[in-house]
Amino acid sequence: MAKVLAYKHWLGAWIKAITALGARYTDLALRKLIPKALALPSSAQLSATNLKLEREISDIYDELHLVKQAKITIKQSEIRYRAIVEDQTEMIARYLPDGTLTFFNQAFALYFGQTLEELLGSRNQPIILEVDRERVTEFVALISADHPVVIIEKRVLLEGRVRWTKWHNRMIFDKQGCFLEFQSVGYDITEFKQIEETLFLEKELAQVTLQSIGDAVLTTDAFGRIQYLNPVAKTLLACSEASAEGLLLEELFELVHEMTGEKVKNPVEQALQSNRTVTLASHTVLINQNNQEVAIEDSAAPIRNREGEVIGGVMVFRDVTQNRQLSRQLSWQASHDALTGLVNRQEFEQQIEQALCLAKLDSQVHALCYLDLDHFKIVNDTCGHLAGDELLRQITVLLQEKIRKTDTLARLGGDEFGVLLTQCTLEQALRVANDLLLCVQEFRFFWQEQAFSIGVSIGLVGIDTNSKSLTEIISRADAACYTAKNRGRNRVYVAETDDQERLQQRGEMQWASRISHALESDWFCLYIQPIAAITPAAQNSDYYEVLLRLHDEQGNLVLPMTFIPAAERYDLMHLIDQWVIRTLFQNWSRVVGDKQSIYAINLSGSSINDERFIDFLYEQFTLYSISPQSICFEITETVAIANLGKAKHFIQSLQQMGCRFALDDFGVGMSSFAYLKSLPVDYLKIDGSFIRNIVDNPVDHAIVTAMTHISSVMGIQTIAEFVENDAILERITALGIDFAQGYGIGIPRPLG
Repeated sequence: MAKVLAYKHWLGAWIKAITALGARYTDLALRKLIPKALALPSSAQLSATNLKLEREISDIYDELHLVKQAKITIKQSEIRYRAIVEDQTEMIARYLPDGTLTFFNQAFALYFGQTLEELLGSRNQPIILEVDRERVTEFVALISADHPVVIIEKRVLLEGRVRWTKWHNRMIFDKQGCFLEFQSVGYDITEFKQIEETLFLEKELAQVTLQSIGDAVLTTDAFGRIQYLNPVAKTLLACSEASAEGLLLEELFELVHEMTGEKVKNPVEQALQSNRTVTLASHTVLINQNNQEVAIEDSAAPIRNREGEVIGGVMVFRDVTQNRQLSRQLSWQASHDALTGLVNRQEFEQQIEQALCLAKLDSQVHALCYLDLDHFKIVNDTCGHLAGDELLRQITVLLQEKIRKTDTLARLGGDEFGVLLTQCTLEQALRVANDLLLCVQEFRFFWQEQAFSIGVSIGLVGIDTNSKSLTEIISRADAACYTAKNRGRNRVYVAETDDQERLQQRGEMQWASRISHALESDWFCLYIQPIAAITPAAQNSDYYEVLLRLHDEQGNLVLPMTFIPAAERYDLMHLIDQWVIRTLFQNWSRVVGDKQSIYAINLSGSSINDERFIDFLYEQFTLYSISPQSICFEITETVAIANLGKAKHFIQSLQQMGCRFALDDFGVGMSSFAYLKSLPVDYLKIDGSFIRNIVDNPVDHAIVTAMTHISSVMGIQTIAEFVENDAILERITALGIDFAQGYGIGIPRPLG
């Protein structure tokens, strides 16, 4: 029985051993138990051995259970890891040292467009562009135990397109520190590279722009320390970028006001503090490292990041030294006469205005001298404009020597000068004016071996609290100068408040304004007076003189001698002449029609001296289709003699068109017969002063007889003015005068 039990125990132990042998994990342990089970020990030994064997087998089963649980846990962990890896958008892969791919995620396979079978266990690397291979090899060679991680950017070729990728390559070690494999985590950075390239190009463009623009540019950090200078800034500041970097603006240059020399506040500092754009004053000067002064225009602004925080400042400035010099030059030219260097009329009037203000505010007394050179025209006409210009320059020097530095000498135009005597009474000013008169009198102008004496007419007016306005002051001074000329020239005339001559001049100025208004408002009107043929030799066609009249504001008729002197003085006669011609021609077809008539039109010296007047006449004759043979122009003897050469050319030019010419007021000028030989006129109008008393005055009779005889010899027809009665008409007819005009022939009547 004991043997049976022992056998059962042995057999149970053997069966358990065989069962345990089935597990790979307990192979070693079972080998040790089998001999023990096969041995035929005693019953006690078998019981003890069996009990021990049961405990060991139980332990082995426990260990197997733990291993199984561990495998399950590892499997679950692997599943979770795989899920995490597969969920990653980055490409993940592992390689053996020989390049064999041992692991990759789905993102890796999708990116390179290959299947699991194609990739796993293969040594196929993504196709790296040839230009990147050497660089990638160098980076891979850097991986070591001391430097287990290397980041590589490389380009790969996918479906014929180049893509940029970035890889974090890491060496994987076991617990003992032995190298197992490489792990690479990568992602596509093509878009990033494109953005980077775009930003790089924009930065390059910005850098090139800053390097190329003509303005100086500097940037600072948020504390105002310089970070960047473009080439223009380096030049203007006379420094290098390296030497300027990190410095405050005050340490590199100084800004001052060019007029006062006062220091100007740092514009970048202002911009950073106020968080706004700041512009410098227009008179700022920069003093650079070489102590050079550079006039600049500047603006400074804060630099902000995306959040709007101020991270620095920028200052843009340019060298405007030449511009300011040009501006000062233009300003000087705008206020000074180019020929003499004196202040011009505009600037002079501003100074008079200031003097008037001081007179009214502080009861100051000043004086104004208005100077007009005598005989300047002789020098200009005789020796030319170069001589005239030199005369004006010498007179300028002469006058400047006679006035104080506080006084102002100005050229007002042509041969007119003005002197503003500040803080000067009228008595003192009269002494100064006489000194000026004397020095000009004693002056001799020499030009090409010719000597000229020059005089000056001076009008003097005081400026005090009673002075009304700038216009009134200049008007009084001008009128006083005009009076000095009328009284014989080369003298000083002091304007007084109740001066009758000044009042007359003032009246002329008022008339000048009224004439301009009359031209605009069509207040002028035309009258005609007949000129009758009184000899058989005279043509029998109608002959009229066109006369000018003016309706005033009340509608009253104003005769020419009331306003003509003002028109002559203020250079309005050429406008009146044009109005007369234009108005006559406009009404020609209505008034004259097809009748064979001659209309005589008076012309002023202004029109004869106007080079554009002949063009105006051509235009009017063409516009209204009027025959020039129907028009006779009358010019006075005085006007013709004043510029004989020009008058002769003018007459000849219009005669070529077919116009006729009459010399008016003949006999009142000097050397009339001598000048008559040079003027190709058709008619000679004998002045009415010789005709009015011809019946009773034998001298007038003799003069008119001589004029008539000489005209007849020269083939010029004569016209007698002021024929007021039959006695005069009978006498001039007996003398052989061709035409008669006057109230005895016909009174003036409105045109048409």
